[in-house]
Amino acid sequence: MATPLIAGLAVAAAALAGRYSIQAWQAYKARPIVPRMRRFYEGGFQSTMTRREAALILGVRETANAEKVKEAHKRVMVANHPDAGGSHYLASKINEAKDVMTGKTKGAGSAF
Repeated sequence: MATPLIAGLAVAAAALAGRYSIQAWQAYKARPIVPRMRRFYEGGFQSTMTRREAALILGVRETANAEKVKEAHKRVMVANHPDAGGSHYLASKINEAKDVMTGKTKGAGSAF
């Protein structure tokens, strides 16, 4: 007598669990896709580097002080240094960005 009752409860529990899992899966599939990676600037370099472009290259604000620019330059240069397998072109652009941000040049262009 108790066996059919237990079997019925087990079937009902399995049905409810299946229904819940289907609803959870549909909600998971319907959620908006959130980009997991940081957005990067899409586009090439301008012929004359602007302060905005220099700030994008170094990853700082356009109004960043010289100390922040120096720290950012060091961080980006370590990752892209030609002696460590980086590109000479990128290294020149990073150095040019530092010069533009510190006011040493007005964006005269890189060596490349």
